[in-house]
Amino acid sequence: MRSCSVILFLALIMVACGNRQENINEFVSDVYTPVYARGFSISGAEGKRSTLLTVSNPWQGADSVVVSLFISRDGEPVPDGFEGQVIDGDAARVITMSSTQIAMLDAIGESRKVVGVSGLGFISSPGIRSRRDSIGDVGYDSNFNYELIMSLDPDIVLLYGVNGASPVESKLMELDIPFIYIGDYLESSPLGKAEWMVALAEIVGRRDDGEKHFKEIAQSYNSLKELVSNAVEDVPKVMLNAPYGDTWFMPAEDNYSVQLIRDAGGEYIYGRNRSGISVPIDIEEAYMLCSDADIWLNPGNAGTLAELAVACPKFTDTDCFRSGHIFNNTRRSTSGGGNDYYESGVVNPDMVLRDLVKIFHPGLVQEEFVYHKQLD
Repeated sequence: MRSCSVILFLALIMVACGNRQENINEFVSDVYTPVYARGFSISGAEGKRSTLLTVSNPWQGADSVVVSLFISRDGEPVPDGFEGQVIDGDAARVITMSSTQIAMLDAIGESRKVVGVSGLGFISSPGIRSRRDSIGDVGYDSNFNYELIMSLDPDIVLLYGVNGASPVESKLMELDIPFIYIGDYLESSPLGKAEWMVALAEIVGRRDDGEKHFKEIAQSYNSLKELVSNAVEDVPKVMLNAPYGDTWFMPAEDNYSVQLIRDAGGEYIYGRNRSGISVPIDIEEAYMLCSDADIWLNPGNAGTLAELAVACPKFTDTDCFRSGHIFNNTRRSTSGGGNDYYESGVVNPDMVLRDLVKIFHPGLVQEEFVYHKQLD
């Protein structure tokens, strides 16, 4: 009898160990550590297929804000001590609140999993536009259609925050619909923005594909950057943007667009802005800067020099205007008001860089423009 009791006791211990629930503190093994992005990480635990996606400070001004998503796989339980969002298995039905999130899923061939979007008319993705009759437009800002969101039965909703938490968050919690913030727009590095595709690939169970595709993009970008560094001697001065009302906003020197200019062998003409945010300047100062520039990039919605002359009549006597060295990122705009530069351009920074190299240093690359066009 004693031997039977011992066997039963050992069996109970084995069962208990087999069913032991992990503690969240055990999910510390690096599954994916970003090379360029600063806002996310993916971790796991030994012997487990489940992963933990952690997003840090996902909106402007956030300080020590951390949001987490536990992706439970193979029936593995949610670990003790975890406070965050949970999805059961890889997401198959996704609602996106940003067009760049669609572009990231497109990049790994998974945009078919998108069942709802915010602002369907602004989307450039051919895959989404071809299915527009079967995709729900859930609204935006304070006009979200929560009944539609519920009817779409999403596995997860991909959010973004601007100056604070998304207004959708509290309602999604009430409805028990999982969500996670995607903070790609906060990255100043072009490759850092694109690297968020790995986070989305993890959510839909395609991390290997996401890593592979991002690695190819990074290699292409860095090779082109090196080509410019080795071949270029003359560096053109570059003016950015156009007035918004009576104010002209100039980005900080660590801005995404400014880094692209620098990597393409250009000099941002307002490099003294080290505030970390775009700052307003008046029209007179903008005129003086533009008068000293060799190239003018992204002048608002202007599609021709004539349209730009109407918007900025005083600027028609600047050298860049007279020489026609004005280029806009509107080559792939949609009739609904969308602009693919702000969609797929985010996950194709190598193509954007190549456009700029072609603008700044004609002859160095031979490919046609993808996102930019010269105003005429």
